[in-house]
Amino acid sequence: MSRRDIYYWKCDRPAAFHGTQARGEADAKIENQLHEELLRHFDAKQVDMKLGVGQGNHLTWNAEVDGTAMFVRVENGPEKDGHLAIESAVLDQVRDTGVVTPKVFGCDATRSRVSFAWQALERITAPDLNHWFKQGTLEVPGIAFEIGRAVAKWQTINFDGFGILEWSAQSSVRNEGLATPEPHRGLCGPHSAYADYFHLRLEEHLHFLVARGFLRSADEITAEIENQRSLLDLPQGCLVHKDLALWNILGTRDQIAAFIDFDDAISGDPMDDLSLLACFHDAAFLQRAFEGYQSVRSLPEHHLRRFWLHLLRNMIVKAVIRVGAGYFDRDDGFFLIGSGSSGSNLREMTLSRLSLALRGLREGCGLDILSP
Repeated sequence: MSRRDIYYWKCDRPAAFHGTQARGEADAKIENQLHEELLRHFDAKQVDMKLGVGQGNHLTWNAEVDGTAMFVRVENGPEKDGHLAIESAVLDQVRDTGVVTPKVFGCDATRSRVSFAWQALERITAPDLNHWFKQGTLEVPGIAFEIGRAVAKWQTINFDGFGILEWSAQSSVRNEGLATPEPHRGLCGPHSAYADYFHLRLEEHLHFLVARGFLRSADEITAEIENQRSLLDLPQGCLVHKDLALWNILGTRDQIAAFIDFDDAISGDPMDDLSLLACFHDAAFLQRAFEGYQSVRSLPEHHLRRFWLHLLRNMIVKAVIRVGAGYFDRDDGFFLIGSGSSGSNLREMTLSRLSLALRGLREGCGLDILSP
């Protein structure tokens, strides 16, 4: 299916919030089919599999395929989405910019042989950086700087059009579900204007938050976004990860091993990924990320207003997911909730960041308002 009418897959997909609930053990039938498919695809003599521990919306396994360690993801949603092939292409292109991503050993999202899409990646043994952050041992200044540098590097990738990436009509890829050596050359965004993508589902998202009692009213948010509409007049889109967070970066306490999970990548605004960091982190973290970014390329015109505008849009989406998936009812064992905190703390933080983003956009504030 096409994602052209989707702003953010996790909350806008037809099977909304699929995979965001506690999932239990994977279906044994899927595991058996996947085992046979890996044997066939890699012409392997032996495949050993163990259920993975990923916290995303895919089923995951650690596999040994004739001695090669792989991390295998399965998308088994009812939409029969084939986007894993596009994400595989993006991973390869990001790696070409000098940013480390897992190598793609294989991917088949056609669902022609099995009822699900699958992707086999290089298995990187390092934990995600949120592991160290929650322990209080992450070397934050250096890591934040390197994240900013990486964002600037992958922003050298530009696309025609805006929004969630899809194969272009001129793509040389014959089968839309198979990742071939260079399919990224045929990617584009489906929208001719960035504003069209930015406003996708916005009214629906805000109505949901008001109807569920999370927001009293969305009038101020709607009015301020309209006041800043000119900021959305982009001549071209660059690659945006769209889910940039510490749990999507693997590494040690002081070194990044790989950036992962480009499933939601779009052609969009350069300030979008930096704003995503502000969904979770303070002014000091953001300042170092900005410095890392500027060590590679200059910040765009009106960068602060664009930063706040995208923080506001991203916090609206995160609020929809957190309300819809029941994240405010979780404890600190959940990856989004800090050690010693609770779901109610996450709710307060979500409301606070929405308010700060709106204030920053309205007043043109500096990063300092994100300070504790």
